[in-house]
Amino acid sequence: MINAPDRRRAVELIEEAVDAGAPALKACKELEISLRTYKRWTDGDGIKADGRPDAKRPEPVNKLTPEEQHRILETCNDEEYQSLPPSQIVPALADKDIYIASESSFYRILKEADQLHRRGRAQPPRKVRKPEAYEATAPNQVWSWDITFLATTITGMFYRLYLVMDIYSRKIVGWEIHENETADHASLLIRKACLAEGIGEQGLVLHSDNGSPMKGATMLATLQRLGVVPSFSRPSVSNDNPYSESLFGTMKYTPAFPSKPFESLDAARDWVYDFVHWYNEEHRHSGIQFVTPAQRHSGSERSILVNREAVYQAAKHRNPERWSRGIRNWAPAGEVCLNPENQDAEGAGIKDEAA
Repeated sequence: MINAPDRRRAVELIEEAVDAGAPALKACKELEISLRTYKRWTDGDGIKADGRPDAKRPEPVNKLTPEEQHRILETCNDEEYQSLPPSQIVPALADKDIYIASESSFYRILKEADQLHRRGRAQPPRKVRKPEAYEATAPNQVWSWDITFLATTITGMFYRLYLVMDIYSRKIVGWEIHENETADHASLLIRKACLAEGIGEQGLVLHSDNGSPMKGATMLATLQRLGVVPSFSRPSVSNDNPYSESLFGTMKYTPAFPSKPFESLDAARDWVYDFVHWYNEEHRHSGIQFVTPAQRHSGSERSILVNREAVYQAAKHRNPERWSRGIRNWAPAGEVCLNPENQDAEGAGIKDEAA
């Protein structure tokens, strides 16, 4: 809707262009109005004002009366219906042969009366702040841990695998299997992992989900004594702990994973022991330039990647006609970020973790 001053200015500009020899159609097009609109504005004496704001419109025949609107509010606030949304109230009234208005009218009237909130004891959705982002530029700066179930031969019974990994190197730095989940088991595991890795400085970040073993008093007290900073995922958001989730996927989908449940706790521990050795020492991880987690953790990855680059350079030198572009990038993988601010941009670095 164009006001009167703007209309007058537009007409002046068009008339000025026409006087200079420009076609009226092109002048109107420059101002993004049609020639018909220009003629309507200038038809008669002076420039016509827009009559739409003052136009008289007929009252809608289907409009609810004030009495009907009041009845809707009274019905929604009645003790029988005060805990129900309109989607429940309207059918309940229909079962009693009562029709007041449509369901959408109920919602609209409640909104106008500022009563369109969660009804009854239901709490409004709570927005949980995203976990703080942490960046690992070397081993033993940020660890991630979680618990997964291992099936047993007894239906409904599972062993719990506690597993801790370093997100920078992807190395499994600690693991244990128990028959239950407790903060005591988790606390002992973290103490052993810190001892094995020689963690004596303040500042190690340990990320986990919101399970009771992760947030138990014993576990938190242990972290405090060790100088470890706890970090937790949002409730029911697995993407906040992607490295542990991906590691469990790698473990359970590897061809060596048993097709049958574990017969005993010792059998489960024996298999996981072999898996951890394979994963740390033999598995070339796609997320860290296809070196093993142990090689990245110890720092020996650099010499390995330099050697790979030399092999490719030599191959290109022998047969340069086969290389239309440069050689494959064998530069070491860079820093690793847990829960980065730009999740979409960083997600590409996590999507192939299970490879």
